[in-house]
Amino acid sequence: MSPDHLSATLSALADPTRRAILARLSLGETSVKELAEPFAMSLPAVSKHLKVLEKAGLISRGREAQWRPCRLDPGPLRDVAAWLEHYRVFWDQSLDRLESMILELRTEDQNAALSLSPPSQGEGGE
Repeated sequence: MSPDHLSATLSALADPTRRAILARLSLGETSVKELAEPFAMSLPAVSKHLKVLEKAGLISRGREAQWRPCRLDPGPLRDVAAWLEHYRVFWDQSLDRLESMILELRTEDQNAALSLSPPSQGEGGE
C-alpha cells in the first residue's frame, strides 16, 4: 500500500460519522437515504462523507434503476490492518518484556523479604 493511499484511508477513518457509516455498511449494502437516517445532518452532508469514503476506496456505489446502493470495500481496511500488524508485534514484544521484568522484580522482592524475616523458632523452644 502506498503511503498516500494509507493516508487517504486513515484520514477517511478519522471522522466518527464515516466510521459509523462503515459500521452500517458492514451489515450489507444500503441506500444513501437509509445511511443518512441515524444522523442529524442533511442528505448532501452525508453524500460528502460518502464521497470521502469512496475516494479512499472504502466504499463503492452502484446504480440499480432508482436505487443507488452503497457497499463496503474492505480492501483498504485490510491494508491498514497489515500496516498496524508491525506495531502490534512491537507492543506484544514490549509487554512480554515488561511482564518478565515485573516477575523478576517480584521474585527479588520475595527473596529479600524472606532473608529479612526473623528465623522461626521451633516448637517449645524458649
